[in-house]
Amino acid sequence: MHVIKRFGWEIPAARITPESVTLRRRALLAGSAALGTASAGLFRAGSAHAEDAPARNTAFDPGRPITEEKYATTYNNYYEYGESKNIWRAAQALKQRPWTIQIGGLVKQPRTIDIDDLLKQVQQEERVYRHRCVEAWAMTVPWTGFPLNQLVKLADPLGSAKYVVFETAQDKTMTGLNAPFYPWPYIEGVTMDEAANDLAFISTGMYGKPLPPQNGGPLRLTLPWKYGFKSAKAIAKVTFSDTRPTTFWEAIQPSEYGFWANVNPAVPHPRWSQAKERLLGDDEMVPTQLYNGYASFVAGLYTDRKGEKLFM
Repeated sequence: MHVIKRFGWEIPAARITPESVTLRRRALLAGSAALGTASAGLFRAGSAHAEDAPARNTAFDPGRPITEEKYATTYNNYYEYGESKNIWRAAQALKQRPWTIQIGGLVKQPRTIDIDDLLKQVQQEERVYRHRCVEAWAMTVPWTGFPLNQLVKLADPLGSAKYVVFETAQDKTMTGLNAPFYPWPYIEGVTMDEAANDLAFISTGMYGKPLPPQNGGPLRLTLPWKYGFKSAKAIAKVTFSDTRPTTFWEAIQPSEYGFWANVNPAVPHPRWSQAKERLLGDDEMVPTQLYNGYASFVAGLYTDRKGEKLFM
């Protein structure tokens, strides 16, 4: 018997933006030469044809229309390139090939792997996810990539590993690294059970194209039930550890940004409310949902962590 699992945040198909409309938007935006330069990499080595694009996994319907590409790719937080939201032009200087990822720590065999060799060993797909920033803006993005648990499996961690730690590249084009008051490199982390969750994703593309550098290309972490700062960009190093890492924003201000950073509208940031969020594109204010609408997927991860500061 085929069982359909309902997650509680679906909407009727009639209310979803038709794919044909989204594709027309993509076609109009494809003429932007500046944004087009972000697509230098390929989803797989030697594969740039539309017929090779990964299929969409429809199990992850976000319950609202996709944000237009021009907004998602030009309104970005990327402190390695500066504090402005308008860093997308500067980020084009980041070369996405060649690119390697170091895998180490509590693994059976530490190694460095080329990104294209990695992509040959995983099964890519497209997932449309909500993305919620701690600054109370939000977007809905069609990400291409693969489940984080596939990367964990390839890394072959030891049984003593409790955390997966991600480190962002420190490239000479990243002028924001000159700011001495930030604790570079950018470090993020998740527990092993979070990494194994169905939602946890490594993104390599968006809107049917390779992931542009301003959005974290060529490889970024995507955790839709957490605030966006948990999603490390331009991943250069993955380490398995038995010790919880002190993450980038936690090191800067632990009273405002904790390790868990799960979305909860009832828990305000110390300086603003999280009850609503502003949708990029039309600036509509909508209610924030617990775990960003993904509670059915992830709430069970935290039943034994009641004493933790889970929501900021």
